[in-house]
Amino acid sequence: MNIILLGPPGAGKGTQARILVDGRDMIQLSTGDMLREAKDSGSEMGRIVADVMARGDLVTDEIVIGLIREKLAGDKRGGFIFDGFPRTLKQADALAQLLDETGETLDAVIEMQVDDAALVARITARSTCGNCGEVYNDETKPIPADGVCTSCGTSAEFKRRADDNADSLKQRLMEYYKKTSPLIGYYYAKGQLSSVDGLADIDDVRAEIAAILG
Repeated sequence: MNIILLGPPGAGKGTQARILVDGRDMIQLSTGDMLREAKDSGSEMGRIVADVMARGDLVTDEIVIGLIREKLAGDKRGGFIFDGFPRTLKQADALAQLLDETGETLDAVIEMQVDDAALVARITARSTCGNCGEVYNDETKPIPADGVCTSCGTSAEFKRRADDNADSLKQRLMEYYKKTSPLIGYYYAKGQLSSVDGLADIDDVRAEIAAILG
């Protein structure tokens, strides 16, 4: 099973992707992770990525599609979660072509809907475990009183992203609405789109996604 998670920054895509990785043995394809892995791999594609990044240039869609192609040719396990790609209609068309060429299917596109004001309030209160990435929130899920992450049970280091502030987040939301939100109509027209409440309790969102995937 191959799926796309859509939603603005902070909608909870990463959290739900980790749940799917753990529960369904799926493989999360995060653009950033793939680029870092390729850069350190020493492969031909890795050398291309390293050179582009060393020059400070933007990685092209063709390079990202090439990295995804390599992943699709390897261990498929429970299928793939596309997280952070596609971001544009051009990328969506390129991904559709790649899946067709490789005999793969796109089984679901899940939009994680949010209320912008509530999202800003949530993200500006967010911290993550420096070891395992578990997400905490000052209001709804505060850091444990003993200062130790409840997920990994070892780390006492918690981080806040420098751009998790109201002004930066509003700018990131604007970029999302300009470039990525058209994908909602694109996949709706294809009959592949389902929506969940991204600001609901994590377990409720997990249950909604599980019902969609079956």
